Amino acid sequence: MGEQRSTVRSDGGAEGRGATNISNTVVSKIAGVAAQEVEKVQMGGGTAAAVGGFLTSVTGAVTGGNSTGGGASLTSGVSVEVGQEEAAVDLTVAVEYGVSIPQTTQAIRDNVINRVESLTGLRVTEVNITVNDVQFPEERPQLGRQQEVERQAREQERRPQGPAPRT
Repeated sequence: MGEQRSTVRSDGGAEGRGATNISNTVVSKIAGVAAQEVEKVQMGGGTAAAVGGFLTSVTGAVTGGNSTGGGASLTSGVSVEVGQEEAAVDLTVAVEYGVSIPQTTQAIRDNVINRVESLTGLRVTEVNITVNDVQFPEERPQLGRQQEVERQAREQERRPQGPAPRT
């Protein structure tokens, strides 16, 4: 998909004072992180996830970086269509063996909708999820990365929202 932009206008009296443009890439990253916040889920699934995890570890080792800085791992298995006020999300995931796929996909869907809507102001019309693999814990190359994302999400939820009041 191209780098389509969405224009979101504020309801807070800012009409006529400018517009906010949110790119597909931003919505893709938010959706990818939100999906990975659900336990025992890996984006991309199957071979794509294994190759992506390997490439991320190799490029991180070569460049001295880590996987948290790269955007590609956050958007692997994510496709979005962003309009003026709405977004649709398609996800491809792998789940860990033994989890309830219907419960897990509903948790993914709920979290993606919540995060995209609250962070962008766009209304999410649908979240379509393809589960293309079931993995055993030892097969999950990005388990450590997922645990870090989950930890960061929990910390973010504990932080107060909005600017601090002035005294």
